[in-house]
Amino acid sequence: MSSSPALHPNDQVSHTQLTRAAVLLYAIICGLAVATVYFSQPLLDAIALEFGIGSAVIGIVVSATQCCYALGLFFLVPLGDMLDPRRLVAGMLAFIAIGLSVVAFAPNKWFLFFGMGIVGFQAVVAQVLVALAANRASRHSRGRTIGVVTSGIVIGILLARTFSGILTDLAGWRSVYLVTAVITIGMAYLFLAVTPAAKRPPSPATYTDMLRSIKDLFVHVPLLTVRGLLAFFLFSDFSILWSSLVLPLSSAPLSFSHSIIGLFGLAGVAGALAAGSAGRLADRGFGQWTTGVALILLLFSWLPIGLLQHSIWLFVIGVVMLDFAVQAVHVTNQSMLLNVRPEARSRLTAAYMMFYSFGSAAGAVASTWIYSWAGWFGVCVLGALVSIIALIFWVCTLKMGRNVDNTCPCD
Repeated sequence: MSSSPALHPNDQVSHTQLTRAAVLLYAIICGLAVATVYFSQPLLDAIALEFGIGSAVIGIVVSATQCCYALGLFFLVPLGDMLDPRRLVAGMLAFIAIGLSVVAFAPNKWFLFFGMGIVGFQAVVAQVLVALAANRASRHSRGRTIGVVTSGIVIGILLARTFSGILTDLAGWRSVYLVTAVITIGMAYLFLAVTPAAKRPPSPATYTDMLRSIKDLFVHVPLLTVRGLLAFFLFSDFSILWSSLVLPLSSAPLSFSHSIIGLFGLAGVAGALAAGSAGRLADRGFGQWTTGVALILLLFSWLPIGLLQHSIWLFVIGVVMLDFAVQAVHVTNQSMLLNVRPEARSRLTAAYMMFYSFGSAAGAVASTWIYSWAGWFGVCVLGALVSIIALIFWVCTLKMGRNVDNTCPCD
């Protein structure tokens, strides 16, 4: 068997510097791609009614998309270390547009599921773009670049429900997917226009070698496990809030409409945008300091979030605090990780984001179950406990994280 492509720290990845316009475009594309995974959540009632799908199984629409997204992380994102990322990203965007079109014109539920599967599988193009942006950025601006691009992902998640809800009210649920398909094709064209061809040596590894080397990364890059577990806790907390939020907001005494509930995503966007500066601190060597401060902020955010029934404004402050903390650590995680193995950035991104997926799923399941048993107070206690576990874990791994950081090669 050939040697693992992940184990050559002296390999260099040549890159052409990205313009600020290109970085901003990457962030927009990332947000658009990830949003396609979440469009269906506020549309489930309309989709179930049109296709005659029972309420007990309509969740398959979301599950199919999310499961295919997880598969895409493992099978597609590592290709960024083998293939020309310029062609890879453009091709994946084209396939997303095809999947969106299949959903928009689906004559029955089977075409619907098939189209959703394509969309979820190809939406991991966002993670390919994160690795590409890291490759094309200079050593001293890499954290800032990653911060901008990953902010697009979080903002896409938060605004997806608002966008799909508004467009559905105007022109029906199918318009959401049709309009997004057209926009995606336009984004693919703009991406090719602003992204120069890469000058990189061909990879001697096979696709199978690439996939096998992912497990080797966990052995040879201990920082991956540390930062991956932090991501698991972070996005569990993120999902604990956002997956269960609609339940108390739509119930008495608040009884907000879905349109108003969607506006709370704007508070999360404010926090995510503010956290983009975490990448600059990581560039200056303050990654661990940023992580500690953000984890403490994450813990204390559950205090005002728990006051939802008493003060909407304090609750909004808590939401901003939580999203700021999550995004700050997320950006710091990727900034630190993507400096370790320049030739394996796509695989590192894929492995890291698997923790994100598992954490999001765990948080969604746990929060809705806890809410049915202990209400909003129980959800907030759960979120605070996860935050405490994350903080304790980070403290326990400080020494290992510092040692790994000091051995990271620079490109």
